[in-house]
Amino acid sequence: MKNSNVDGALIVQPINHKFDHSYVASAIKKYPTKFKGMLLHDPSLSADDAVKRLEELVLQGFVSVRFNPYLWPDGAYMSQDGGGGIAVYKRCSELKIPVGVMCFKGLDLHYDDIIQLIEKSPDTVLILDHFGFTKLDEKGDECFQKLLSLSKYPSVNVKISAFFRQGDNDGHPYEKLRTKRFVPLLEAFGSNRLMFGSDFPFVLEQEEGYGKTVDLVQSWCATSDDKKALMSGTAERIFGIWG
Repeated sequence: MKNSNVDGALIVQPINHKFDHSYVASAIKKYPTKFKGMLLHDPSLSADDAVKRLEELVLQGFVSVRFNPYLWPDGAYMSQDGGGGIAVYKRCSELKIPVGVMCFKGLDLHYDDIIQLIEKSPDTVLILDHFGFTKLDEKGDECFQKLLSLSKYPSVNVKISAFFRQGDNDGHPYEKLRTKRFVPLLEAFGSNRLMFGSDFPFVLEQEEGYGKTVDLVQSWCATSDDKKALMSGTAERIFGIWG
């Protein structure tokens, strides 16, 4: 972070730690001006217990929630009435806490569920990780149109992250990703609803690494206002000011 002139970062609860948030909580406590946290929602909890757990972790420095739809039991879904997911989603609106959704297997699988979340709690800020997982192929192109359609909802934001996960052998400098995904997203959502994400530590396994990824996103921004929004403005509007 220091070498790339990055002053602060959001740490998403690692899936391998499941619902034990102690490691991230300790990092936030040790470096309170550097780090904020995104907690991982536990779908096994009742609505009351899920909201209680949310409130406990907010007091420990977590400023957002991740919904991983693959942690829900078969047949259950994030927006299900009476479930912990929708209870937390609605409580996040009251707490001004954003919710990030990780559609690892593709946005199209969760599109209807996401629409229900938005319509049941339109004021909750929603973040879609990693370009919404709309890969650079024919199916991904169709899925990408669904992502663009979500721009009509003011609460929806998109994370510009995990370039190497988007497929089509589009390595650094990711020109296909820039022209086929980034530019249309910028036109549809505006830079004030897009934010950079590194996908650390997995970005360290890529040829470009962390530093070149930071530089690349900045080079994609035609104006200083766009650069400021992508690299800090959107994140600080949603997660709060660092420092």
